[in-house]
Amino acid sequence: MTTPDDEFRFLSTDARSVGVAGDLPPVERVSLILDDGRTLSALRFGDTPPVATFIHGAGLNAHTWDSTILALGLPALAIDLPGHGDSSWRSDAAYTAASLAPDVATGIRAWTSTPQLVIGHSLGGLTGAALAASVPELVTQLIIIDITPGIDPNAGAAQIRAFFAGPTDWSSRDELVDRALAFGLGGGTREKAERGVYLNSRVREDGRVEWKHHFAHLASALAAAPELAAQLDAQQDALSEILSATGWNDIAAVTAPLSLVRGEQGFVTTEDAAEFSRRRPDAVVVALPTGHNVHEEAPTALAQTITELRSVEQR
Repeated sequence: MTTPDDEFRFLSTDARSVGVAGDLPPVERVSLILDDGRTLSALRFGDTPPVATFIHGAGLNAHTWDSTILALGLPALAIDLPGHGDSSWRSDAAYTAASLAPDVATGIRAWTSTPQLVIGHSLGGLTGAALAASVPELVTQLIIIDITPGIDPNAGAAQIRAFFAGPTDWSSRDELVDRALAFGLGGGTREKAERGVYLNSRVREDGRVEWKHHFAHLASALAAAPELAAQLDAQQDALSEILSATGWNDIAAVTAPLSLVRGEQGFVTTEDAAEFSRRRPDAVVVALPTGHNVHEEAPTALAQTITELRSVEQR
């Protein structure tokens, strides 16, 4: 039984949207305290230990995977990356794959009992590659969704950047839903926008509503200091070259079976996919007719793809 303030209030609707009938699997919020005092949080689906771990992209949270996990039907773990969802923000704002992978590894060790099929989207995909390269004993198979090294995992349409560069708090979630719809965001309907806003925001002690993820607050701060943003852009260009090389090194070091699932209208172009295949000719590359957020646009098709890729590796 859910209540209006329950974070799992949308699961029944999510299940119906992917054709899942009957009782829902048990889902619980789990958390732990990291060695430096930060909190790492996650969602655990099913009544048996997880066999699949999901890592979301920048500006999202563990609930972005709800429909895909329900359609997949496997016991699963969906982690809130640091700076997102119910996990603590990083004081150094270091949201790179190399910085995030150790925390993901800690979560897998704490909340699972066997090596995992790891599915990562965008920034989560690069984090999954860093994880598989650095602690291969935790990863049985890696599926990367719509990202390759050299592509900015924080990129997006201009309206998304402008949307997050606005105010950092609001008087109500309804106000934030109105803003999302005005920017052409939120999935096209008020119901979908309400789900996204609810799961990606929180009400502070003063009653104001703010985004859970750190990126919106960083974007707002940069929008208020354009001279700083210009300096950071120049630094980011140099950093991107380094991170691209590091990302390809991670991809090369992955020993687990490797797949890339790209959205045909997403971030990964056919040329990017070809480069991925050139560097990893053993990897499977699949294209689905979606944009960047494959798991939100086509959760049933993605779940079927994951099932097929997993079945091939289990033969």
